[in-house]
Amino acid sequence: MRRAALALVSVSVLALGAAPGGAPGPLPGRMADTGGGTQLITAVAPRTGSTKGTLTWWDRVGGRWVRAGSASARFGAKGLVEGARRKQGTNTTPTGLFRLPYAFGIEAAPPGTAYTYRRVRENSWWCQDNDSRAYNRWSQPLARDCRPAESEHLITYGSRYAHALVIGFNYTRPVKGRGAGIFLHVNGRGATAGCVSVPRDTMKRLLAWADPGRKPHIAIGTASGSTAITRY
Repeated sequence: MRRAALALVSVSVLALGAAPGGAPGPLPGRMADTGGGTQLITAVAPRTGSTKGTLTWWDRVGGRWVRAGSASARFGAKGLVEGARRKQGTNTTPTGLFRLPYAFGIEAAPPGTAYTYRRVRENSWWCQDNDSRAYNRWSQPLARDCRPAESEHLITYGSRYAHALVIGFNYTRPVKGRGAGIFLHVNGRGATAGCVSVPRDTMKRLLAWADPGRKPHIAIGTASGSTAITRY
C-alpha cells in the first residue's frame, strides 16, 4: 500500500512540474523531445502495470513551459509498454511521443475546436485488420478488404467516443500487428483497451485548447524506468 501511494505521489509531482528530489523546471523541460511545437500533452502512469495516472496539458510561453490544466487519466487494462515493442490485442497503452492527426466524435465538436473534426456516422469504422490496406485508418464505409470483426464500429462506442483525438501511434507508416486505433477519448467504466481516456469535461477542454497550428503532441510514459516519460 505504501509503495502504491509513493508511486502516485511521484506521478503527481511530475505532473505539477517539479521532479523528485527537487530538480528544477516543469516536466516538458526535462524531456528528451517535445515534438517541436508550443503545446504538449503528457500522460504519466506510476509504473508499467498501472491503469491510472495523470494527464497534463502545457503551453510554451516566453520560452518556458506553463501548465494549462491537469486531470486524472486511465490507461490500458494491462498497463503500458514501449511503443516499438507493443503487440496488437494486448490491452496495453504504447509509450512514446506521438502527434495528434485529427479529432473525431459521435457528438458535434465542442465550441472553440480548431482541429479537423470528423463526425462519426453509422458507416464510420476504424480498420484494425492486419490483412487490409486500410489498416489503422478511418474507413467510411468499411473497406472491402477490412473485416468487420477485426475493426471498430465507431458509433457503437457511445459516450466513450463522444469526443476524441487520434493518437499517431503506428500511424504514419503502420507496422502490421503492432496495433491500431489508439485514441485519447472520454472515460468508460474502467481501464481502456490501450487508449488513454479522461473525464468528459476534460476532453472538451482539451479540444477547445488544442491548436493544430501550434503542433501539439502527446507524450505517454511512466514516472521512472525504461519507459520514463522524460526519455521521450
